[in-house]
Amino acid sequence: MGNLQQSFAKAKLAGLPFEPPLAPNATLEGQDHAQEDVDNVQPLPESEKDEDSSSTSSASSASSTGTIRPNSKHFVARPNGLNAGRRVLDPLPWNDYFTQEHYLENVRPTETVIHHVYVIPPASKGPLFVSHHGAGSSGLSFALFAVELRRLLPNCGVLSVDARGHGETVVETPEGHVKREPYDLNLDLLSLDLADAVRLLQAKLGWPHLPDMVLVGHSLGGPVVTDTALKGALGSSVLGYAVLDVVEGSAMEALQKMNLYLATRPKSFPSLASGIEWHTRSRTLRNSSSARVSVPSLLAQTSATDAALQTSQPWIWRTDLSATEHYWENWFTGLSKKFLAAKGGKLLILAGTDRLDKELMIGQMQGKYQLQVFPDAGHFIQEDQPAKTAMVIVDFYRRNDRSALVLPSKVGDLLQKKT
Repeated sequence: MGNLQQSFAKAKLAGLPFEPPLAPNATLEGQDHAQEDVDNVQPLPESEKDEDSSSTSSASSASSTGTIRPNSKHFVARPNGLNAGRRVLDPLPWNDYFTQEHYLENVRPTETVIHHVYVIPPASKGPLFVSHHGAGSSGLSFALFAVELRRLLPNCGVLSVDARGHGETVVETPEGHVKREPYDLNLDLLSLDLADAVRLLQAKLGWPHLPDMVLVGHSLGGPVVTDTALKGALGSSVLGYAVLDVVEGSAMEALQKMNLYLATRPKSFPSLASGIEWHTRSRTLRNSSSARVSVPSLLAQTSATDAALQTSQPWIWRTDLSATEHYWENWFTGLSKKFLAAKGGKLLILAGTDRLDKELMIGQMQGKYQLQVFPDAGHFIQEDQPAKTAMVIVDFYRRNDRSALVLPSKVGDLLQKKT
């Protein structure tokens, strides 16, 4: 087959639906090329990030559900021989990306929240980027993004939180018992959690005052940071806020298909590596390095009481997204209006322009916010393209940085100097 024919065949194959991983007794013939992208992934180097700029775009999807095509409820690991001797899907540790983690105790009359956060403290007078992840994700979805921020702005800090019911954040009753699902994920409570986590970190690290901040929220995190900015919960320290790949109109449409998606994705995995592999092969995440650091925090081992599952599929989802259905409309209703109304600079990064609803389209034409589109990214923009996302957000910060403003002297002061 000539080069032209090969190129044409590859282009056609790239558009075909995703095939699930092989069962243990399946033939391996013809699978080497399908596995090429995953098998050739190398451990994350300091100076490079594995960003996939594939032509497969999520621009036509309203949410992450549009980029995932699983068709089995349990993920089956591939035969051992296929990746023999390779460890390219092993988890990566959080401290390759953040310098600190903290468990911040927040005692309230009706509950105690132990906020789990990942931190890179800012240098003197450096800004702080505060990130909030989407539903079912964790603070580590911003791991590679944090590294890229520091590369571009060495004096900046990063705070990435685990929301309640996600990651390692724990909520306890007044009697000290850990609350279990269903969690209270009301938007007002989530934005209160975010503001409290920032204040608690300030006290923990002994900051005399809050640094200048940019709030960054992905998916569910978008409504959380927008609500936090709208309420002024962190005062004038917030220079602006960035919302990643979520708008009210398309989010509300996507919720109608969410249960169908949740019913078709795997319920469990035989290992962390197989969980990572599913995310990369299904193209939920298009950056294998990010998947290796973020996916392990999404999974938890089953309890010893479930003996059958413990032996075959011991890793299950840490957060049951189906149990959050009651809050879905609460998160996104009125988002566009809030986004345009809150004080501070406004940045919206999308994976496709079709996500814009009418209110945001009008606001964009009136110049009320900055819009950036990444057509080659999936729903998890900050994971798929961390360097590009960081570059846009650093530029956004610089344009809203008040410390860079040089105000002209008052006329009275000039006259005093002359006399």
